[in-house]
Amino acid sequence: MSDTGGYSTPAFRKVEEVFRKQLDKAPGGGAACVYFRGEPVVDVWGGVKNEGGDPWAEDTLSVSFSTTKGVTSTLLHQLVEEGKLDYDDPVSKHWPEFAANGKEAITIRDILTHRAGLFGIRDLGLTAADITDWNKVTSALAAAPPNLDYQPHSVYHALTFGWLIGELINRASGEFISDRVRTALAEPLDLDGCFIGVPDSEHHRMAELLIGRDPEAPRSPDTARKRRKRTMRRALNKSWAGLGQLGMVPDFSAFLESVTIEDFQPRLLNRPDYLRAAIPAVNGVFTARSLARLYGAMARGGELDGVRIFQPETVGAISEQQVFALDRSLYAPMRWRLGFHQPFVLRRRRPRKAFGHFGFGGSGAWADPARKLSVAITVNAGTGTPWGDMRILRLGAAALSCAEKA
Repeated sequence: MSDTGGYSTPAFRKVEEVFRKQLDKAPGGGAACVYFRGEPVVDVWGGVKNEGGDPWAEDTLSVSFSTTKGVTSTLLHQLVEEGKLDYDDPVSKHWPEFAANGKEAITIRDILTHRAGLFGIRDLGLTAADITDWNKVTSALAAAPPNLDYQPHSVYHALTFGWLIGELINRASGEFISDRVRTALAEPLDLDGCFIGVPDSEHHRMAELLIGRDPEAPRSPDTARKRRKRTMRRALNKSWAGLGQLGMVPDFSAFLESVTIEDFQPRLLNRPDYLRAAIPAVNGVFTARSLARLYGAMARGGELDGVRIFQPETVGAISEQQVFALDRSLYAPMRWRLGFHQPFVLRRRRPRKAFGHFGFGGSGAWADPARKLSVAITVNAGTGTPWGDMRILRLGAAALSCAEKA
């Protein structure tokens, strides 16, 4: 079995065992952390953080894809609690340019529940280089018409969610989102690694993403495009094969519209310019310890170690399910909350009031207020669905089992 650093308490030793087994089966490395009743009960790491084989360290940071959306949403909920925003405000109340092209009635709640009709990024004409330019992307979104063909269903805003919610955060708080993460979350909770836009001084702690191809490797455009389409199609077919047994034929077009950016490859997020940029749906950089601690506060009604980031009423609002049908991009029962989904776990019953967000490649974090439990995992390699893979499902199931016996 692979060596790991860290510890677990006797009552949660099973979680560490699950994590160790995962390291033997998956490439790269990772970290996992669990908080229970306000205390860290699992904090482990292992594997390698780059192609050179350097070991994953206690303070290793990792790009965590859509796990970022949970942190971005947390910042917005704080501003609602402060009275600077309301879930049912028209977005244009705070962002006047957003009203263009028939979007004046779209609310903040619509964005948080992926029902704003702005999931498509392919038609915005943005390239991979453009997504590091905040003003260019948000101006394109403000000018774009909504696609309301799927109403009243949710359609996962895989990339656009971050800029839409992020611009609201910027305008309501008076701080850019990278700074807001630091002042509202990282500093008050003493998080050891929580960034949306990583300062140069922390780049040496980064794990190297090992997902996808090297963007610097030469390949003809036609071959690269065909390879991307084949890879995407295989992943979608594998993820949604069971729907055919239910008499449903998924339409992949909305998902492809939501994730297609010219020349973008996941490993671009390893580059310093992409690490510095704020892309608040996908390029959040975290330690598992920071994610578990943040969600550990939410699992305790918004407070941890004397620091309160929410009132209990806000946690209650976040826990309430908003969408009850299959998402029309992911074709999965996401059970959307306000900016979060109900976590998937490898057991018959999900934790009913739990909420969190998983990410492509395998990362994820969630809170269960009913058990005062939080679970987080960060990785730098893996395969799976757009909302994670089996690692966090198994890890979450083990954590729930341990919590119920404690």
